[in-house]
Amino acid sequence: MLLLACWPLWLTAAYASPFYAPPAPKEDAPVFSGDAELGFTRLSGNTDSQTLIGKTLLTWLTGNFTYSLRGEVRNVTKDDETSAEQYLVAGRERYDLEGPHYLFGFARWEKDRFAGYDQQLSVVGGYGRQIFETDAHTLSLEAGPGYRHDRLRDDDNDRLAVAYTALDYRWGFSDYADLQQEMSLEYTEQNITSRSLTALTARLNSKLSLRLSHEIKHNSEPPADASERTDSTVSASLLYRW
Repeated sequence: MLLLACWPLWLTAAYASPFYAPPAPKEDAPVFSGDAELGFTRLSGNTDSQTLIGKTLLTWLTGNFTYSLRGEVRNVTKDDETSAEQYLVAGRERYDLEGPHYLFGFARWEKDRFAGYDQQLSVVGGYGRQIFETDAHTLSLEAGPGYRHDRLRDDDNDRLAVAYTALDYRWGFSDYADLQQEMSLEYTEQNITSRSLTALTARLNSKLSLRLSHEIKHNSEPPADASERTDSTVSASLLYRW
C-alpha cells in the first residue's frame, strides 16, 4: 500500500521555497507565509517497510529583513529495523542592501543516526548577490565564513572553521510548471560537505500540484563508523496550496 499525504502549502515564489541563496521576496509577498510537506509510504506483505518524510518552512518579513525557520525529518524502517533517521532544524536571516546585494546569516542543527555524528551545529554568515531575475529565470549566489561543531559518538568533539558557498536557480518554463536547483558546499580542513536539491513542480489545478525531487548529501571524509559517504533521496509528493 502506498500513501502520499500532503500538508497545507502557501508559496511566495515557488513550490517548496529554497533555503540556500533564496531570491528576494516579491513586492507583494505576504508578511508571514509558510509551506509544509508530509509524505508517508508503507509496504506490507513480502516486504514490511515504511518511510516518513516531513518538511516545513516559515518565512516572515520585517522591512529589509527576511527571516526563515526550517525543519526536516526523515525516517525509514524495514522489518522493524531503522535504516535511516535524520532531523534538521535551521534559522536564517537575510538583509537586503541597495540593488541586487544582500547579507545573510544562518544557524543549523542536524542529527543523522547513520552518518557517524551524534549531532552537528553550524553557524555561517556572509554576502549574497542576485545574479539575474527575469520572468522565467532567477539565479542567486552567496558565500561566507562559518563555524561547525561536530559531536562524535565516542564523545569526541571537533570545532572547525568553514568556508561556505551556495546557489539557487529557478526556471519557470511554463505557467504551470517550474524547475528548481539549489546547491551548497561547505569546506573544512577535515572534509567537504556538498548538498543538492533538484525539484520539478507541476500545477494540477489552482490548489493541487505534483512535485518530484531528488536530494543528495555527500561527505568526502565521514567518521569511520558512517555507513556511506552519500545519502540520496528521490520523492514524489502531492502538494496542496491555500
